Amino acid sequence: MADDKEMSAPVMDGNDAVTGHIISTTIGGKNGEPKQTVSYMAERVVGTGSFGIVFQAKCLENGETVAIKKVLQDRRYKNRELQLMRTMDHSNVVCLKHCFYSTTSKNELFLNLVMEYVPETMYRVLEHYSNMTQRMPLIYVKLYTYQVFRGLAYMHTVAGVCHRDLKPQNVLVDPLTHQVKICDFGSAKVLVKGEANISYICSRFYRAPELIFGATEYATSIDIWSAGCVLAELLLGQPLFPGENAVDQLVEIIKVLGTPTREEIRCMNPNYTDFRFPQIKAHPWHKVFHKRMPPEAIDLASRLLQYSPSLRCTALEACAHPFFDELREPSARLPNGRPLPPLFNFKQELSGASPDLINRLIPDHIKRQMGLHLFASHGDMT
Repeated sequence: MADDKEMSAPVMDGNDAVTGHIISTTIGGKNGEPKQTVSYMAERVVGTGSFGIVFQAKCLENGETVAIKKVLQDRRYKNRELQLMRTMDHSNVVCLKHCFYSTTSKNELFLNLVMEYVPETMYRVLEHYSNMTQRMPLIYVKLYTYQVFRGLAYMHTVAGVCHRDLKPQNVLVDPLTHQVKICDFGSAKVLVKGEANISYICSRFYRAPELIFGATEYATSIDIWSAGCVLAELLLGQPLFPGENAVDQLVEIIKVLGTPTREEIRCMNPNYTDFRFPQIKAHPWHKVFHKRMPPEAIDLASRLLQYSPSLRCTALEACAHPFFDELREPSARLPNGRPLPPLFNFKQELSGASPDLINRLIPDHIKRQMGLHLFASHGDMT
């Protein structure tokens, strides 16, 4: 990881307003590197939440636009989001450039995470199609969800990170290149087997059923459920499970998947004994979607949205699914004729994958470009 992501821990005094304010900080100065001052002009707030704010800013030295997430920092603890972002480096995960602390007049300490700026979110793209009463073109559904799975494959297998709040608002989309980046690691955590976690996590429509059942020992498969909900939403143009509260959320899921069996409930939460559900038959997947929906899309959704966490496919298996075969065609292009964003530059995420899975993931024309000897000897492609 680049040293400029390290904090030289300067504390900047800033006034409490954001827009139009200039923040200066020092980066570098480690390992004999020269120190340099970087100044940011805050331009506009692009997001607010319980955590703090995200604003768009311009670097005055080089004119680059960045996103800065400003969060109140408890002086007693390290910031988990910062720790996790420092460990990650992938084209489908938003990149941390560097960070610094600032204080307000009330002596509150804020951590500022400086990240690459991506202008759109998947949520806003969905809204755009909804306003035009159109469905998102299938090529974009494939392109966006494939990149989400690629980002998750890296996070789950290499960084060991579970996002725990995957939803369209937390997926950034570059409207020119159509590259997708997973963002907002405020709820993310490295899950340790045997260690309990909070179950009240993840935004409601995308919350895996084991979380609703109060499971505290869950796995990265909760992100796979969320990604399945995102895929279904892109295909349908609206959320698949729009529950109004936790119980209602479960009802919405049962309406589609049917009542979970005792065994499925045991798989979700072995400690859950209160078994009182109306017996509802599963609604066939092909009836959930409209008549012209490609069968591969329906098949993928059904493999992601399973009650039993261990039966959901992994992120890498999802990438290899036939639904994404169009992206692997040598002639695949964006609708405007421009090339697709990078989709096959896999790195360490392939280290545990079977040769068969690697073979399905990497198209023949890419294998030829890279030289077949790479594949025969090693699964690590850079």
